[in-house]
Amino acid sequence: MQPGPVPLWFQIADRLNKAIKRGEFSPGEKLPSESELNRQFGVSRTTARTALDWLEGEGHILRRSGKGSIVLPPVVDQPLKVLSGFAEDMRARGLQPSYRTLAVVEVPASAAVAEALNGTAGMSVIAIDRLLLADGYPIGVSLAILSPTTVPIARAPTIAELDSGSLYEWLERACGTRLVSGEEFIEAAVADPAMSKALQVSVGAPVLVARRTSRTADGVPVEYVVLHYRADRYRFRVELVRP
Repeated sequence: MQPGPVPLWFQIADRLNKAIKRGEFSPGEKLPSESELNRQFGVSRTTARTALDWLEGEGHILRRSGKGSIVLPPVVDQPLKVLSGFAEDMRARGLQPSYRTLAVVEVPASAAVAEALNGTAGMSVIAIDRLLLADGYPIGVSLAILSPTTVPIARAPTIAELDSGSLYEWLERACGTRLVSGEEFIEAAVADPAMSKALQVSVGAPVLVARRTSRTADGVPVEYVVLHYRADRYRFRVELVRP
C-alpha cells in the first residue's frame, strides 16, 4: 500500500474493484475476508471492513453474515430514451437474459389499466407475471397487461413460449405487432415480503418501479407493464443536453 493522501481503505477497495472488473473474481465468488485482507495488506480490521463496506455501497458485492462478501453481476444501465425489451437490454450489455413465468391469467382490467389501454374498467385482459434474470440472477419482476384488441384471451402466450424468449419478439411473431414507442414513469419503493422473495433481497430493500405503456407505430396501446427492479442491479440513465 502507498502512504499519502489516499486513504488505505480506498486503495484496498480500488484494487479489489479492478480485480473484479478484470474477471479475477466472478459473480457468485467470495472476496477475501476482513482477516485475510488484514494479513495481505497489513491494515486494521476497521480499514478492511471500510473497504468492503464501500464496495457493497457501490453495488459490487453483497455482504452477509456467515457467508462473506459475494461478488455481484455488473449493474445494468438502461437509457430512458430507448424502448426495448428486457432481452434486448441484456444482450446489448453482454448478459444472457432468461425468464421464469409465474402466471398467465385472465383478469379484469383496473381503472389504471383500462385508461392506459384505451379500454373500459372490468374488461378481460391477459396478465403475465414473470421473473427477469440476467446471467441466471434475478434482476426484476414484470407484470405485463396486454390489450385484448391486439391479443385476444384465446391467443394468450403459453408459459413455454414466454420462458423461451422476449414478449416483444412473441408479439411480432405471433400477432404481427411491433411496439415502437411509449411512455414510462419511474419511482422508488421498498420490497414487500413477496417482492423480497422473488428478487432475493431483504424486506424493505430499495427497488425501482417503472410503469410503462407501449404502443405501435400507429399509436395503438398494446402493453401496460409494471416492472420492479433491484435497485442495486439496475439503474436508468438519462442523457442531458443544455439548450
